[in-house]
Amino acid sequence: MQGAGAPRGRGQAPSGVGALGRPGVLLLIYVLTTLDLTCLFMQFSVLPYLSRTLGLDSVAFGCLQTAFGALQLLGGPLFGRFADQRGARAAFTVSFLAASALYLLLAAACSPALPGVALLFASRLPAPLMHTLPAAQMVIADLSAPEERPTALGRLGLCFGVGTILGSLLGGTLSSACGIQCPALVALVANLLGATLSATCIPTSTKGAGAHAQAAPPGVPKASVFDLKAITRLLLRPGVLPVFLVKVVSGFPSGLFMVMFSIICMDFFRLEAAQAGYLMSAFGVLLMVIQGLVIGRLSSRFSEAALLRASVLVFSVVGLAMALMSNVFHFCLLMPGLVFGLCTLNVVTDSMLTKAVSASDTGTMLGLCASVQPLTRTLGPTLGGLLYRGFGVPVFGHVQFAVNLLVFLALWRQPTPQKTDKVR
Repeated sequence: MQGAGAPRGRGQAPSGVGALGRPGVLLLIYVLTTLDLTCLFMQFSVLPYLSRTLGLDSVAFGCLQTAFGALQLLGGPLFGRFADQRGARAAFTVSFLAASALYLLLAAACSPALPGVALLFASRLPAPLMHTLPAAQMVIADLSAPEERPTALGRLGLCFGVGTILGSLLGGTLSSACGIQCPALVALVANLLGATLSATCIPTSTKGAGAHAQAAPPGVPKASVFDLKAITRLLLRPGVLPVFLVKVVSGFPSGLFMVMFSIICMDFFRLEAAQAGYLMSAFGVLLMVIQGLVIGRLSSRFSEAALLRASVLVFSVVGLAMALMSNVFHFCLLMPGLVFGLCTLNVVTDSMLTKAVSASDTGTMLGLCASVQPLTRTLGPTLGGLLYRGFGVPVFGHVQFAVNLLVFLALWRQPTPQKTDKVR
């Protein structure tokens, strides 16, 4: 655990940041990430209604969601390795082109003259290549000093919050005003624009010269993107596997709850669709504030290991409160703690894991991290549905409390490194 939290110096400056310079590249990365997330949440907001229009029942819709999560789960590590080997420009361009293909198929599924159900399921096929967020994290990790990385990664929370709010609002507004096909067409145009900006403005690579030399030593053939041994070998690096397991295990119970959140809003909280939308908007605002503003300040005062322990402890306390909640007001009271735990866990573990590997492997490591959420989306609908049907909403709180209490006790035995301002 200590090795993962220790900063790793990168003596070389990133090469080829282009005419935009480092600040311009970072700003463009944040803009492109916001664009991608806005389009993604536009799709999420209209997909249930499109599925209902095409005659899909809840089981078929669950299979559609599971397929999307499973494909992203499989594609995350491979895409991360592709980003390491081919560079930031290729990674962003491929991700936006894959998203464009998804929205094109989604728009075609809305046409009554075409086989809508088949096209709807076919629209999930580009999912393994849709990983703009981990590509953005890789660029930020490459261009940020180790002690600045939590703050820089935390700013992506602003992108996520803006994408959540704008995407949900635009999806509902456009589908009501112009038809259910309109959000897919707007997303298609936006992603083609994103692909154009990626191919023309993002530098070919954002890694330092030392990283390139380390990735391809003289006389050694370049490893394949599909070299699974090279991907799994990263997990065996000192300090990597414990942090990665904390990321997966600690966040999984809250992920189960969020997967079932729309059902809980309807059945347990008795909210209308508009009220559930307002609740999600408040969730997005909290995410923007905590991840974009709070975590950066905390990371300048406390070590990453201490913040990791704090996030797990908060998760445990929130789980206990969740087991006792009986209405939406109670959920609103515990929502800041839930968002804090989610944001801190994700930002701190991503920062620790990228510091624990070499500069040439940050994309692969972030690709592995990006597979955690699709894992929840793959297993969550079935497991969460069984738990909800058998035990009700309190079971999610009990599971979150028990799991995170055990993780916290395990972390408590690890020594906490002191916060330092110097890069080794």
